[in-house]
Amino acid sequence: MKREKEKEKGVAVTSPVSGEDSDDKQRPSFPSVRFSSRNASSKYDFVKVKVWLGDNADHYYVLSRFLLSRMLTVTKIPNHVAIKIALELKKLLTDNSLLDVSQSDLEVNLFKLMERRGYGEEYINRYKMMTRFHHQRVPLVILVCGTACVGKSTIATQLAQRLNLPNVLQTDMVYELLRTSTDAPLASTPVWARDFSSSEELITEFCRECRVVRKGLAGDLKKAMKDGKPIIIEGIHLDPSIYLVDDDNKSPSGVHSENKEINPAFMTLDDNATAQIKDIHVGSSDESNGGSRILSSDEGVSADQVDVVSNSMASMGLTESIPEHKVFLAVASLRELETDKTTISRAKSGPKPIIVPIVLKMAEFDHKALLEEWISARTFNDKCPDLDNEKLIANLKTIQDYLCSFTSQGLTVVNVSATTFPQTLDWLHGYLLQCIEQGIKENVTPVAPS
Repeated sequence: MKREKEKEKGVAVTSPVSGEDSDDKQRPSFPSVRFSSRNASSKYDFVKVKVWLGDNADHYYVLSRFLLSRMLTVTKIPNHVAIKIALELKKLLTDNSLLDVSQSDLEVNLFKLMERRGYGEEYINRYKMMTRFHHQRVPLVILVCGTACVGKSTIATQLAQRLNLPNVLQTDMVYELLRTSTDAPLASTPVWARDFSSSEELITEFCRECRVVRKGLAGDLKKAMKDGKPIIIEGIHLDPSIYLVDDDNKSPSGVHSENKEINPAFMTLDDNATAQIKDIHVGSSDESNGGSRILSSDEGVSADQVDVVSNSMASMGLTESIPEHKVFLAVASLRELETDKTTISRAKSGPKPIIVPIVLKMAEFDHKALLEEWISARTFNDKCPDLDNEKLIANLKTIQDYLCSFTSQGLTVVNVSATTFPQTLDWLHGYLLQCIEQGIKENVTPVAPS
């Protein structure tokens, strides 16, 4: 028997009123208890609404108000409002017996509800943009870099919740797994807890360890690129020089002279910021550079790749004493990437990946206070009795300065503060949405003239 389908059915949407979001009035009175939004149930949850996809409506999925509310939070609609809009949509469809509805009809009614709540064209366009992003399966890799106690894990977790991204990887876990392996390519003591004769030697060893960790991440990155799944990687062992290369692994991408250190408490994203994202976006290539110069076929490292690290070290005043061969050592990971291009580059048959590296930093006084408390709670002091807290903090500051020095190559450095943390998170949310939008535009195949 042929199924009857609803065609182009719109439903008049009334303004939301308080008290209509649940059927609590039918229940006896109990002491007030707060439940998580996911566990809050409604009688409408027992009714299945099938949403049909495609021109022929030959596939469907069952509408989930929880998943819909998560999608709405991606557009920067507050979570409690997103939950209400999702419930209102479910009630609207159920009360009007629209248990079989097309995707387009669902979105028409959803957008009406969003507008009634005051979330109009801007939020609707974000919803459509994120829908295209998931349909196109564009790979997204967000790198949250920085030293200890700058909020990397907190920022990464919060961004994952806001953007509805399921995968967050920590380089600390990869580091520990590799450190305890049979070959043990990493020392038992962290790089910043060791004694080095110079800052150059510290940075060189830090870059080497970042390459080792990068190898440990290769499998997850390959899977993300192949399946088009977004992923957030956070940790101290993320060297931007490994990822600041274009899709041909030939030349640095997005290199410009403007300093991109951001204090989100005083920033808003506007059209100018949107235009600058093309410069920051690592997935885009700089055709004006032409081909890159290879210094040595044995080394396999281009001069432009060497410049990425050399420029960063020069901004720190480290290049006067560092030998040239150590600069090549610091960028040797780029040679390894030549044999694994599909990991951070566009697959020939797939969309171009969006790679967004972000470095977090904190005011020196606040950061030092947090580091002192963090160091006192750790046990590695027994392994390095010759190093006092001041030396450990100095090593961490050297690494932080190295990471922040990539602002000259277009990397975004974000200042983190406890007093402005909500603004920082909100700014990063909007910034990443604009990076995604820019990435989708770059993946659009231009139509050849007839």
